Amino acid sequence: MTSIAVPYEEILQRRILVIDDEEANLLLLETLLKREGYSHIHCLSDPSQAIEKLVEVDPHIILLDLMMPDIDGYQLLDSFRRQSRPDEFRPVLVLTADTTLQARRRALSLGAKDFVSKPFDVIEIALRISNLLETQILYERVQGQPSDASG
Repeated sequence: MTSIAVPYEEILQRRILVIDDEEANLLLLETLLKREGYSHIHCLSDPSQAIEKLVEVDPHIILLDLMMPDIDGYQLLDSFRRQSRPDEFRPVLVLTADTTLQARRRALSLGAKDFVSKPFDVIEIALRISNLLETQILYERVQGQPSDASG
């Protein structure tokens, strides 16, 4: 995967937060991301710790499951939106087994930037993550923000 506008090495330095209550899904995504070359991967299985982790890690992208106990992905999307600065672009990629039109519309209306149904194609997920991160880097450039690629 290469990009004309953004070197792929810069994309690989971005911080990624994965939130899913299923350990198997976390392991799958972490393995996929490491295989692609990402090194700043943070996984969280307890959604109640998501805001704390968001502040601690300051991720460039969030991969989020919707169907979790106690605090679901919709509640987290709303919380993330309230935590964000007005000029901030932190994409959330929703990964869920809920394939309904209502789920897609609700997640997107709450600020998700992309929506993928489980089970997903690992190559497609890698491409979507890379595309969202490239978009974020370009957004930062337009905003005149330094491209914080360090972990």
